[in-house]
Amino acid sequence: MTSRARRGATKILSADTANAEPLAKAPVAPKPGYKWVALSNTTLGTLMAGIDVNIVLISLPAIFVALKVNPLAPDETTYLLWILMGYSVITATLLVSFGRLSDIFGRVRFYNIGFIIFTVGSLILSLIPSTGNTGAMELIIFRLVQAVGGGFLFANSAAILTDAFPHQERGLALGLNGVAFNGGSLIGLFLVNVPIGIVGTIWAYLKLQETGVLNKKRGLDLAGNTTFGAGLTLLLVAITYGILPYGHSPMGWTNPWVQGGMVAGIILLVAFVFIEMRVKDPMFRLSLFRNRMFSAGNVSGFLQAVARGGLTFMLIIWLQGIWLPLHGYNFAETPLWAGIYMAPMIGGFFFMGPLSGWLSDRFGSRSFATGGMLLTMAGFLLLAALPANFSYLPFMLILVLLGLGMGMFNSPNMAAVMNSVPAKYRGVASGMRATIQNSGMLLSMSLFFSMIIIGMASKLPPVLYAGLVAQGIPPAVASQTANLPPTGALFAAFLGYNPMQQLLPAAVLTNLPAAARNLILSKEFFPSLMAPAFMASLRITFYGAAAMSLIAAIASMLRGEKYIQELEEGKE
Repeated sequence: MTSRARRGATKILSADTANAEPLAKAPVAPKPGYKWVALSNTTLGTLMAGIDVNIVLISLPAIFVALKVNPLAPDETTYLLWILMGYSVITATLLVSFGRLSDIFGRVRFYNIGFIIFTVGSLILSLIPSTGNTGAMELIIFRLVQAVGGGFLFANSAAILTDAFPHQERGLALGLNGVAFNGGSLIGLFLVNVPIGIVGTIWAYLKLQETGVLNKKRGLDLAGNTTFGAGLTLLLVAITYGILPYGHSPMGWTNPWVQGGMVAGIILLVAFVFIEMRVKDPMFRLSLFRNRMFSAGNVSGFLQAVARGGLTFMLIIWLQGIWLPLHGYNFAETPLWAGIYMAPMIGGFFFMGPLSGWLSDRFGSRSFATGGMLLTMAGFLLLAALPANFSYLPFMLILVLLGLGMGMFNSPNMAAVMNSVPAKYRGVASGMRATIQNSGMLLSMSLFFSMIIIGMASKLPPVLYAGLVAQGIPPAVASQTANLPPTGALFAAFLGYNPMQQLLPAAVLTNLPAAARNLILSKEFFPSLMAPAFMASLRITFYGAAAMSLIAAIASMLRGEKYIQELEEGKE
């Protein structure tokens, strides 16, 4: 370690321990082989929580059919938005607070509580009796309950692993844990969580033990928790609603409630920073950002999350709205096949995540994290070069490249961040890292959607109008349909519906000649008209994601040492 690194670490420890209270008790020495128990159980918990972050992407059509709700109706779109993003909003808001509580009262204790809450929420979700708007509201509420449980699991799994493994093995352990999170989207629907949750809960209570250093004499930062939770929630909800139409605008950024929520959220977060600089026992350890490895690791993690957060959404819309129908798939089948065709990206992540973690344990994390983001940048640039109706082999190879790049970055970066903090702050550090990442992913989805909608709002209407009039649709109806907010067309494609069947009045379609009606409702009609406008905007998002990946690579390269050697066993 260089003298500069030692001085940086010493400043952090001095600032954090100057007024430190004595510990209630020393950490328990783990039993031989305990680290594998911790790894297997936290990986199961992360897998289960990860399922519900992404599984709705391919299960939404089945959900709304079962609920008997039309998510494209003007009054129902809010339900679609909350089912898509509500889980991530709640987890992003609660992670830091949960991490702080875990540092005081026990990471294993709150991890176990999270398992129980998540399992109960999953059980209730599988038993929802209502349909219609009542059923949709119940679904949203109990997904938010799941999100609370998932927040406890996310906030503590990395900290528990960091406590259980020595620093030279943490890359592999955190890599396997990260693979479980990203692979969760391929496992199943809500009911699969119930048996997994029951087994995992019992197992966690019987086998996990508290091995970390706790700060039981420290108080709760109520002002910090309140301003942070309220500010981040307002900001994320406002950003989420910004992608919905408002008045005559295709988007909601001019909505006074959206603007007010963003302003109020920013004001509360600024107040939160000032509170954390003055309170005796802060929730958010701002002093940790004096460590270059911690701050650079979180900056690069945030940029990577923004770059890839909306990628899954955009690829699903591309596949479901354009490529799969053009290749003969019925719209109703496209959600399932989109997940299948995107599997190579998960496969690349599965392979590289643990491998890069294992290698970074031996050769240092900086080069792997930097190289991973450079591979990710190359993947985005290659995606931008593809035509709308591509050949699958190059697309598959690009997905594998993206999976390899993300896997190569994720494990070393997470290990570097967790290795750079003192043992007694691992819970809050894990929560901070996860909050930054989840916030980046939510911001990414809103940014990607906004860029797509802006581009389609200007380029799709004239093309769609001309195509409809050419098939005999009355000009007034064609103009009204072509100028509807593009959100409806995107969500229709996303849900596996035929957009023309959803956007055109049934009476107009019935009065058309059979040949014209069949053409308009065919698999090729709307995708062919949508493709030029969609691809022009999509390429911009890919270039932006590539630029953020490059900046993340630079941040990873400049972050400093292989690791900052914390003083083990509570001696810091």
